[in-house]
Amino acid sequence: MHYGWPSPSIPKLTMEDLITDDEGSWMAVMPLLGAIMGSMMVGATVDILGRKRTILISSLPYFATWIMVACSRSVAVLYAARFLAGIADGWVFTAVPMYIGEIAEARIRGLLGTLVPTAFIAGILAINVIGSYLSITMAAFVSSIIPILTLLTFCWMPESPYYLLMRSNPIQAKKSLQTFRGTQDVEVEVARLTAAVKSQMSNSGRFIDLFVVKTNRKPLLIMVLLRAAQQLSGSAAITFYTQSIFMESGADISKEAASITFFAVQMVMSLICSALVDKCGRRPLLIISLSGSAISLFAEATYFYIDQNTVIDTSSFTFVPVAALILFVIMFTIGMQAIPLVMLGELFATNIKAFGLCFADIYFAVLATLVSKFFQIMRDSVGIYVPFYTFAVSCVIGLVLICIFVPETKGKTLEEIQIYFSGEEKSDVMDNKCSDEQI
Repeated sequence: MHYGWPSPSIPKLTMEDLITDDEGSWMAVMPLLGAIMGSMMVGATVDILGRKRTILISSLPYFATWIMVACSRSVAVLYAARFLAGIADGWVFTAVPMYIGEIAEARIRGLLGTLVPTAFIAGILAINVIGSYLSITMAAFVSSIIPILTLLTFCWMPESPYYLLMRSNPIQAKKSLQTFRGTQDVEVEVARLTAAVKSQMSNSGRFIDLFVVKTNRKPLLIMVLLRAAQQLSGSAAITFYTQSIFMESGADISKEAASITFFAVQMVMSLICSALVDKCGRRPLLIISLSGSAISLFAEATYFYIDQNTVIDTSSFTFVPVAALILFVIMFTIGMQAIPLVMLGELFATNIKAFGLCFADIYFAVLATLVSKFFQIMRDSVGIYVPFYTFAVSCVIGLVLICIFVPETKGKTLEEIQIYFSGEEKSDVMDNKCSDEQI
């Protein structure tokens, strides 16, 4: 909800002359800057506090942030509130993919992993609905209920069995697995996890190992590629400035209705992705997603170029930017929205996972900040068509690189994925291409 807050709120603050366009752009990206600090903090603590405690603790700054937003119109206080929300984001987007990846069976890991970005989109949709029809103060008070609910409900969830085994607590790990699997017969899985954790923890992981150890470099490079393809498509900028984009398009539909439609479609497509990811696999959905995103972004850019730089009358085609953005959200959400986050919980070995996800979140925040500022600067100084053309080209480049370098992880245990990256039994464990059965 913090991530989607700028879309309905910044236009209100700008129209009331409470902030400038430049201040609004910094307000939009402030959580991304906070996430860098939050990720640095949690990278050192998530293996000490645990996945569950980290998630629970994040509820406190989330709640405090909404109260700050509700009670102040000072630019400095809003900056601080947004930055604090980003710190909590850094904790959550490190701990949650890790938790999901470690509790899930291989056959449903993709489904559970995609429910995280589905909830993310649900929050963006919720704040766009609430923020469009309530004041900023009331919307913030309503939103503050969510972290309270998290604190009251998630405290009953078991800790990750991987983490418990890392802390030499096999009895609690067994109880945790019994809860998650719904059966008392988990001896075989406990033995497998114990062996895997012992093997992966035999060498104590360091942050530098992400770069110097060959078996860690492979997943790191895949993560870098996936996050770059995701963010250079402009997804963060489009999320932050959805209502502003619709205002600039001149479409007959109101900006509030258009943005709510946009995120509602995204929500539906995210649920469809959740249903498909363990059936179709990761790679086919990524390829389809980037192909469709490139086409829709090119159409969006072309409309704005013709509208702003030629004498051609576009009054009969004001539906094009709305339709193109809807097509973009359909195609982007079917793969690129969720799958990079799913794969974050799959790629890294246990002893290096906290550092890997910490680095991934910092990298994501830096990319999203740069892309969002690029969008605002190019829109204001040259024209909105420039960032859209740039995003379209980035999708094409990302598509080619993903086809070459990203492996399929569908149906593989976390141990099998690490065997693949170590180069052992490579042809038997994983295939870099999708089989006919997977498709």
